[in-house]
Amino acid sequence: MIGLYRPGNSPVHRTPAGMKLLLLLVFITAAAVFVRTPVQLGAAALAAAGLFALARIPWRVVLEQLRPMVWMLAIIAVFQVLTTSPARALVVCGLLLLSVALAALVTLTARVTDMLDAVTRVLGPLRRFGVDPDRIGLLLALAIRCVPLLATIVREVAEARRARGLQWSMTALVTPVLVRSLRTADAMGDALAARGVDDD
Repeated sequence: MIGLYRPGNSPVHRTPAGMKLLLLLVFITAAAVFVRTPVQLGAAALAAAGLFALARIPWRVVLEQLRPMVWMLAIIAVFQVLTTSPARALVVCGLLLLSVALAALVTLTARVTDMLDAVTRVLGPLRRFGVDPDRIGLLLALAIRCVPLLATIVREVAEARRARGLQWSMTALVTPVLVRSLRTADAMGDALAARGVDDD
């Protein structure tokens, strides 16, 4: 899951978290602008695979990061094929997959605290304009934590739905996930308020 750091001593691990976040932003922006053909997509995919190999991340872990995207990519691919072309569908879905893969690589090789410290340092000069970098860092930490938490809720609800023989009912999936997510958000908000996070 995103947010689960895997210790290591590879060059990717040793790269500062702030630099990795910057390079991730540069890659996503450059790919969106310059990658237009399957051949260019293949070159970008080879570069990403090389980074995972350099970081010595097992391929099983890589596939676990990307597996939750399968259904979303299938829907996007069908839409792209119907409205544009198969080649364009391949490029769009491939870029989405590469972006998620590289974001996962960052979280797998950088501690969350290091990433938050980097963001806080970058936003430090904005304090004079009323921006609170510490609160933004907390927001990012909660967002990163909630990704695997939400995935766990969806998995547990899906397993319960199958056990009741309702595996084809979207209502039996969406409604419990929404209710449990809202309850979790309320509990998290109460815990933050009890610690004075919402104080001015």
